[in-house]
Parts: sequence; structure tokens; C-alpha cells
Amino acid sequence: MIPYRRTQLADEMVQALQGRLLLGDAHNGLFLAAPRRTGKSTFLQADLAPALRQAGVEVVYVDLWADTRRDPGTLIAEAIARALQAHLGLVARTAKKAGVKAVKLAGALDIDTSRIGQIDGLTLVDALRSLQQAADSPVALIIDEAQHALTSEAGEAAMTALKSARDQMNQPGQVSLMLVMSGSDRDKLLRLVVSAGAPFYGSQIQALPPLDTDFIAHIAHLVEAQRPDLLPVDRAALQQAFAAFGHRPQFFMAAMGAVLSPLAGHTGRFEPALLQAAQDQQAQDQAQMASEYLGLKPTEQVVLWRMLDQGPRYRPYDAEALRFYRDHLGRPVSVAQAQKALDALRQRTPALVWKSAHGEYAVEDAAMHRWFQARVAAGQWPPESPQGLLALDGD
Repeated sequence: MIPYRRTQLADEMVQALQGRLLLGDAHNGLFLAAPRRTGKSTFLQADLAPALRQAGVEVVYVDLWADTRRDPGTLIAEAIARALQAHLGLVARTAKKAGVKAVKLAGALDIDTSRIGQIDGLTLVDALRSLQQAADSPVALIIDEAQHALTSEAGEAAMTALKSARDQMNQPGQVSLMLVMSGSDRDKLLRLVVSAGAPFYGSQIQALPPLDTDFIAHIAHLVEAQRPDLLPVDRAALQQAFAAFGHRPQFFMAAMGAVLSPLAGHTGRFEPALLQAAQDQQAQDQAQMASEYLGLKPTEQVVLWRMLDQGPRYRPYDAEALRFYRDHLGRPVSVAQAQKALDALRQRTPALVWKSAHGEYAVEDAAMHRWFQARVAAGQWPPESPQGLLALDGD
């Protein structure tokens, strides 16, 4: 992937996190939503984290999707532990080689970094405070795909602990702990802020700006520098293709490489071939989601249909949901059958349904929700199968 830096946006976020902007609440937590594969994680790691470090901030980054088999609460605790371990100096390294985990910080505090966040270990609040003291600088904790924390009790507890740490460590005019939470699904990320019982109730979700015309201009300039025969590159056509790719740079750049390759056999301008590749990718994405939907059992289809239709309002077992299942399936669906369908949707690879620790359900990939809305608007819902819905599906 060709590097492209979003320095100005990162610098503005650093200012906001430091509480230096007149308006805004980022110093209490910055919550960013962006669709998958649109450059969110790249921005956090390649732009925001370096900008924070340049400002003298200790940065801790953790991706909760790095290993979905592990509890998100554990991943958060381990990321903080690794950062703290790095600051414990020669004493800690010597102790680790000797098999001793507990070390002294400032001659006073016993720290066992292997047990941070556990019942008999250092709390996340104390660990973050210790990290701030050891680094002698503010700390920024960047949690990518933060909504995944809600899938376990330990993850939820970690979020509550982080809110407590923020309240204890930050004072008016002095921000010692900066929290950045990102998510690829705005509806799921909202569960961290939207209800009175949410850990960060009252905070706002902001959309991470997608890569824009500056990115397209950067790519066009690179093409013109390497292929003078293509001068001038049609920037409007590139922008149109990029939008058709869903502002996903990986797919866009792969298509650019393909149409510009000497092996592609294209003659004349490359822009029409790029636009065609974008349209083909759109059709492929839509066909894939239709295939996944039609490959489900009938009960799974109507349960997913209801979830897509209701979004955050979805309640799997209320009277209206059971009536919806019956009306669209042509037979009653029991709570047990709906539960079985939900379990099957979660166990697919990749999973189609996400579940929180509190039993809330949502579509795993927000792109499927956008696909559903587009088909409804076009009068093309539900997808049609030659066989249609079967009368029974073994429930």
C-alpha cells in the first residue's frame, strides 16, 4: 500500500484530545466510527499515534479484533501491561530474566504486570496511573474496534474502569489520560455512550472523515510521475471509482495496479477500465451478500431480516418479532427456534451476527445493513431464490 499521511487531521485530533479546543469533548474521550477497510486502523497507527508521540504523549494501542478468540478485557490489560513493562527499566528486565514478576516502581509500588486487571492484581486505574508516572507524560490509550469490548463481562468491566481512570487522572486544564475508541459499526459503538448505564454516557460518536480529494490528487500525481504518457490523469474519474469502491483504498489500489499493469492489455486511457473494475467489485459484493442470505435456513433468514429492518431497536423475542417471523415464514416460530437461528448466525464463518454480554444482537458487518437498505429502496427485497422459502427447515 502506498503511504499517504493525514497529518493535518491527526494534529487537529491531538489538539482536541489535549483539551486545547474551545468547543468539543474529545478530552473526555474521542469516539470515531468508520466502515471497515476505509483506512481507520491505518490512520490510528500511522498518523494519530505518531502525532501524539510527537506531542510528548505515551501511546498504548490495542486492536480488539487482533485475536477475537481472546477476551477483549484481557487484550486491553495486556496492552497496558506491555507499555508499563517497557518503562520499568533495568530492574524489571533483570527481574524478568530471574523469573521474578513483581518489581518496584519508585521504590514504593509492587507491580506484577502479568496480573493487571485481574482480581488479585493491579487495577487498570492503578496501572494507567503508574504508566503515566513512569513515563512522566500523559497517556493515550487507543482501542481499535472498541465495540468488541461489549461482547464479554470482562470487556465491559474494562470500559467502566477506563472511565473511572479518566475521571481520576484528568483535572481541569490538565489531561493525563486520553482515550480514543474506534469502531467499524456506529450502531455498536453507540452502545458505549447512548444509555444512562453506558460507560461513557453523554459522549458523542464522530465519523472519521473518509479519504478525500487530496488522496485522489496524491494518487494521480504518482501515476503522472511514473506514466507521463497518461497525462493528465482524470481526477474526477478516479474520485468516482474510489467512491464506487466504498472509499476502500486497498480495493482501489489493487484495481489501479491491475489496470495499469503492462500485462493487462489495455489500450488508450485506463480510467474507463478502473470504473468498470469498481462496478464489478460493487456487483461482486452485492452478489456475495445475496448468496450468504439465500444460503441460510428459512428461520435464519427471517431472523436476520428482522434484525436488518430494526437495527438498534431489534428485540429477538418480543411479540412483534415473533409475529414478523410467523408472517414472513408462514408458520409460527418459537423463542427456542429463534434462539437456535441466532446461534447459527453467530457461529457461521465469518459470523453474520454480533452479540453483546447483555444479550443484545446486531448484524456483524455494517455493510450488510447498507446493502439491505439499498435493496429495500430499490424495491428488490427480499432476494429471490429459485427454490423460494421452504416450508420447514428442520427446526
